[in-house]
Amino acid sequence: MQYVSTRGQVAPKGFIDTVLMGLADDGGLMIPAEIPVISPSTLETWKSLSYEELFQQIFSYYINDEIPAEDLKAMVKRSYASFRTPEVTPVKKINDSLYILELFHGPTFAFKDVALQFMGEFYSYVSKKQNEIIHILGATSGDTGAAAIQGVRGKEGIKICILHPHQKVSKIQELQMTTVNDENVLNLSVKGNFDDCQKVIKDLFADLDFKAKHHLRAINSINFVRILAQTVYYFYAYFHIDAEAQASKKVNISVPSGNFGNIFSGFLAKKMGLPIHKLIIATNENNILERFVRTGEYKPGDFKSTHSPSMDIQVASNFERYLYYLLDENVEKVSEYMKQLQTEGKIVVSPELLARVQADFAAYGASNEECLKYIGDYNQKYDYLLDPHTACGIAAYQECSEEDEVTITFATAHPAKFDEAIALCMIEQKFPEEISALLTKPQYQHVVDHNQDEIVRELETFYGDK
Repeated sequence: MQYVSTRGQVAPKGFIDTVLMGLADDGGLMIPAEIPVISPSTLETWKSLSYEELFQQIFSYYINDEIPAEDLKAMVKRSYASFRTPEVTPVKKINDSLYILELFHGPTFAFKDVALQFMGEFYSYVSKKQNEIIHILGATSGDTGAAAIQGVRGKEGIKICILHPHQKVSKIQELQMTTVNDENVLNLSVKGNFDDCQKVIKDLFADLDFKAKHHLRAINSINFVRILAQTVYYFYAYFHIDAEAQASKKVNISVPSGNFGNIFSGFLAKKMGLPIHKLIIATNENNILERFVRTGEYKPGDFKSTHSPSMDIQVASNFERYLYYLLDENVEKVSEYMKQLQTEGKIVVSPELLARVQADFAAYGASNEECLKYIGDYNQKYDYLLDPHTACGIAAYQECSEEDEVTITFATAHPAKFDEAIALCMIEQKFPEEISALLTKPQYQHVVDHNQDEIVRELETFYGDK
């Protein structure tokens, strides 16, 4: 397995070099040169595997034995040892047409744990094996930062800096990041929104001299290992709904989406042979992805703060990966479109390409009012408490599913992380002990302006280049 850039100006790489590169050196995103297709007979044998065994089987197609099987097995075991259920991502049946895949049983109560606990183990493994300094730099709309910090805090040979938008994440998300006082962790609270933070990160990674000087490694979903690790739970979810539903109904998956990474993992799973019918993109009022699926125009709009802040994103960095496949892997066209986005502020695809987009995805953007309505409705009708992002996924399921279909909606976070929204529904929830404990801890963060020079100065001090 070789990996190439969506923009075609990077020599093919192996798995470890691809992960270490993060953002491709030509500004594109790394993707497998060829996607393996899993036969129906192999899929059948995978149905009986545990989550950890399934993870190892899927990764075996992508890592070229660069990580010996026993080392990979040990890394996976350590990655999920802190999860609160042996299933890792359990599936709950709500009714005959709806299942919920719970992705919040990791240490920070959000789906990002599933990939980032492994990624922390991966970076630690590489640091020791190659005697390499690892400086992780990432941006977060709330959940990535906490999960990444948890994955690498205290690990020798690794430092991590996370940028988050100041006062634009939930209080619990902020506390999960900023109550960590380890020497290898730096939190920068940026006066701006997530897109501002993400742009700084991409600009710094695009500066190849700066990237090399400071040993920068990516933790965001621009890194392909994040995409691949998330692909595992699409397979797991499909295998764990009722056999009758698999056999007699079309199976959709509804995914709360902001940066396009999670839904792209589903696109990858489908290309690998998982028989998903519709991939449903669920967004909030920052609905750039819904507008693209409906109209063919990809154009960032005005930023809106919502009850689902992890999806308050206007520039979806993984969109370029999908564009690569939509354009039949034509790197020149991808580069042309991405340049157009930079210069004109939008991309518009042809009616023919739009028809293909609509064959790949359905999409729905839930309003703040709909989000709260579904939280209240499902709590009353099913005694199931949705977090606001999952509520957007439920709204999309309600809007986009047909009678002959069954839908798996992803629960991407525990509702305790977003009590601001839950309280608006007049629901009083009981916090898990780990989250309650955060409320009394001191915070450690640096508040900075949305200014790249100021952020660079903070980084150079943290990495030891004063």
